[in-house]
Amino acid sequence: MGDFTAVLWDLDGTLIDSEPLWMAGEHELAESHGASWTQEDGLALVGNSLIESGHYIKKRLGSDMSAEEIVDFLVTRLADDLSREIPWRPGAVELVTALDAAGVPQAMVTMSYAAIARPVAAALPFAAVVTGDLVTHGKPHPEPYLRAAELLGVDAADTLAIEDSGTGATSANAAGCHVLVVPHFVNVPDAPRRAHRATLEGLRPDGLRDLF
Repeated sequence: MGDFTAVLWDLDGTLIDSEPLWMAGEHELAESHGASWTQEDGLALVGNSLIESGHYIKKRLGSDMSAEEIVDFLVTRLADDLSREIPWRPGAVELVTALDAAGVPQAMVTMSYAAIARPVAAALPFAAVVTGDLVTHGKPHPEPYLRAAELLGVDAADTLAIEDSGTGATSANAAGCHVLVVPHFVNVPDAPRRAHRATLEGLRPDGLRDLF
């Protein structure tokens, strides 16, 4: 087997450490409703589509806001945070840069909306970006990763996806991708065509295939 024809990156928890920013927004929303919000509530949303998370939050807080209004609030807040500073995950920028130097096409595949992905994508050499507001079926459905492979003009079965959640890893595997799991806040089970690594630090393009 040769090298992967492309690398497809998840955003939240993989490229950037955004979960604390999401949690801060969720806490702010809960406080405005006179309700509590726990770490377990936040972790329950990891990897979900935003509208699915919006419905969860609406029910959890007993909110009069629609799920769409909840999502709009959180997206606006997070996009504003990222416009000021991007909290990169260890080794992510270095690996993206090394892959680009090696001529490997890369794409971002995220369930976050375009407003959140935009400042991150602008800082990195991605050839394509697939966001949650551009697909019919979100993760764990294979559509997001199949769409990214299509945009890059490659077969998903020849690509590597990098993920931090079970939902995302399931989506990528279902599309046919090999998946490198770098867990952050949640554990991800083993599965065929799936490798685990504690960190992206020190990882080089020529060592990716060896993980499998």
